[in-house]
Amino acid sequence: MDISKEDEQCLISIREALEVVRGKWAILVLTLLSLGPQRFNQMRRHLDNVSIKSLTDVLRHFEQHGVINRQVFPTSPVTVEYSLTDKGRAYIPVLREMRIWGETWGGTSEAR
Repeated sequence: MDISKEDEQCLISIREALEVVRGKWAILVLTLLSLGPQRFNQMRRHLDNVSIKSLTDVLRHFEQHGVINRQVFPTSPVTVEYSLTDKGRAYIPVLREMRIWGETWGGTSEAR
């Protein structure tokens, strides 16, 4: 079976999107940030099993890809807050669809 140019472009685009949201914690971090700006320790509390290194890696990766803003406030101690950029907010409809899918077909759903 041959793949059309359009299908091939679809696969390339999906691969590129997955490169940005790769990793175990990425989707959950995006979900938290879709609710509003968060501080590092706030996110750690909501993501019970995430290590400091894993969360730091995800946040740096998202910052490098322009998905989140990192804002430093000159308080004592320094306060750092993370929020979604326009690029990050553009992912919110995908998160909503994932929620719907999870509610419908997830492990605790009776709709199977």
